Amino acid sequence: MDQRTELSEFLRSRRARLRPADVGLPDYGGRRRVPGLRREELAQLAGVSTAYYVRLEQGHGENVSTAVLDAIARALRLDAAEREHLLRITRPARRAAGRARAARPQQVRPELQRFLDAMDGVPAYVLGRRLDVIAWNRLGNALIGDIAALPPEQRNLAWLVFLDETARELFVDWEGKATDLVGMLRLDAGRDPDDPRLAALIGELSVKSEDFRRLWAAHNVQDKGHGVKELSHPVVGRLSLRYETFRPAGDPDQVLVAYHADPGSSSAESLRLLASWTAAEPGAVRETAAEAVAETAGETRSSTGR
Repeated sequence: MDQRTELSEFLRSRRARLRPADVGLPDYGGRRRVPGLRREELAQLAGVSTAYYVRLEQGHGENVSTAVLDAIARALRLDAAEREHLLRITRPARRAAGRARAARPQQVRPELQRFLDAMDGVPAYVLGRRLDVIAWNRLGNALIGDIAALPPEQRNLAWLVFLDETARELFVDWEGKATDLVGMLRLDAGRDPDDPRLAALIGELSVKSEDFRRLWAAHNVQDKGHGVKELSHPVVGRLSLRYETFRPAGDPDQVLVAYHADPGSSSAESLRLLASWTAAEPGAVRETAAEAVAETAGETRSSTGR
């Protein structure tokens, strides 16, 4: 990802969503040539000269101080994830560290995998960089669509949501889920702009999905959080589940996602049915993440004669 272009387009998109009334400026009427605040209005709010802001919006952010960026973030009404993104895409000096981090293979600690497997009745999985699904428990696997059966390059939440029709049917609010994932990918792209696997994923999704192209062009940024998801599961039907995210200690690039149902609800009963189905049909959802990785490695060695 070209950070100069990203900085320019991100600032323009955030400025375009604001109106004078949103930030306490008078609107003297008349037709505006562009939507949102004018550059000079944004510069006034941030306490910088118009020329200075124009240069920043053209992508020249190398020498901008954190104090100025904070002032612009406040003027643009950026949330925490958007502010983080703004800071990262104006710090090209950090790219070498990002390249090194992106090159390292991601695995969960064995203790974390055992913790996942011990979460009885709680669907859970771990996301890594690029929204790769790098670990799961059996119920988590059953909930989101048998990740274990997929080749490693397709064990990615964004790939599934945009390119797998079963995922489109799984999420009742598919548009909302897709929007969230694109915002998370945009945040990852700001953290590791030179990650070749992330660039390849974005390229594939852009070529194969019109919906992804549309949402990517919006430049929205979002971090992983918590909330409620409505699912239409092929085995147990409609589910309303709450989800929480946790970052395991020692690896900020991983996040554990766990789902649960309200006690006594129909969704809680449906989760119990799904757990029973998973236990009764081990061939349908047969592997933990560790078993899937081991099987993939064995197939690779066999195919290469090693």
